[in-house]
This record gives sequence, C-alpha cells and structure tokens, in this order.
Amino acid sequence: MSNIPKPYILVVEDDQSLADWMADYMLENGFDISIANRGDEAVDLVKIDDPDIVILDINLPIKDGFSVCQEIRKFYTKPVLMLTARGDESDEVIGLEAGANDYLIKPVRPKALLARVNTLLGRTSASQQNQYSREYGAFTIDAESRSVYLDNRPIEFSTHEFDLLWLLSKQAGRVFSRKEMVALLRGIEYDGFDRSVDIMISRIRKKLGDDSAKPIKIKTVWGKGYVFASDAW
Repeated sequence: MSNIPKPYILVVEDDQSLADWMADYMLENGFDISIANRGDEAVDLVKIDDPDIVILDINLPIKDGFSVCQEIRKFYTKPVLMLTARGDESDEVIGLEAGANDYLIKPVRPKALLARVNTLLGRTSASQQNQYSREYGAFTIDAESRSVYLDNRPIEFSTHEFDLLWLLSKQAGRVFSRKEMVALLRGIEYDGFDRSVDIMISRIRKKLGDDSAKPIKIKTVWGKGYVFASDAW
C-alpha cells in the first residue's frame, strides 16, 4: 500500500448538492475532500487544514468568494480555483486580481474540473520544489550549494562544468545546441568553431560514469546538440 498522501481539496460551495457531487467525483479520482458552505468558515478551514487546493465559489453567504480569496492570500500560497454561475469577464478579472489561479464557469463539467485541478496541482508541485535542485534517480544536483551527488557520492565539477550540467539537467529531455549552450552560459554567440562545450561534455560524462562511446546519460543528438536523459539514472 502506498504511503504517499492524497492531495487534499477544500470545496467551498453553498449549493450542498453541487458540493457533494464535486466531493464524490474528486474522491473517486484519488483526492481527500472537505466541504465548507460559508465564506467565513472557509477562511478558518484554510488556516487550520492548509489544503493543497481550494475550489472556491464566488456567491457565498456571510463572505463572498472574492473576499475569501483576498483574505486567505495573506497566508495561503497554494492554488485557488474559482467557480461562478456567470460568464461575466469582469468576474474573472476581479477573481484573478483577488488572487485566484484559474476560473471555471458553472455548470461544472467533471472532466474539466479534474483537468483544472490536476493542472493547478502540477504547477504547485513545481513551484514548491526547490527551484535550485533537481533529482533523477540516483543523481542529484543543487545549484544553490553547487553540489552533485551520484549514488550518494559527491562528485566535484569545475565552475563551467557545473553550469553546463545544471543547464542540461534542469530541462531534461530538451536538446541544446552548442550555439545555444555557449550563449546561455557565457552570454556570447557561438562562432561555429568553439569546441569547449564538447570537451566539457566529455569531462562531465567521465565523472558521471557515462561511456563517451555509447552515452546514455548525456546523449549526443547528431547534428543538433546534447540532451540530458532523465530516465538513465
């Protein structure tokens, strides 16, 4: 059995039948759910429970969704998906200005709701991750401490080698040309004769135990450049 906690959603909706429907649907799709029917209650629950995402209706008793969103944004940094029965553009603008991440118009379609929630949670995961660190299997690189570990063993890199490895690894799967790498790392244009990138790649591969004759970790894409393989670690 997995020990990974399920994403936790707070649904804030005064229409109890709609709130129950959304809760049941999201429960079936692997989420934990709480429901609040009033705006003031929602603020307290966000403070106490710190949900992974808040689905927030605009038209709420006691305190409307715009006010709730503004209030929780003083302490809550995770996604807010606003719901409204009206397709009024001004509502969308006010909601986004209040701090909402996205906007969904009623009637709510199940697959659209699930897609929005998954997308927002994906954005949150990315934003909550240390933007200065990447981990792929046994490989870890941290730009803040400028450290690299492979199989829990530290590996030393020169400044330029580290910068090049960080550039490739933070966008794993993307092919970088020599010209692009030189421009990004040095701020100058590739003149067509600079082979320093090739030399550094060769050194990096050696330190990472990647066979230069048949590399699998930092691959050569002939005629295009180099790519960091995220699944080779």
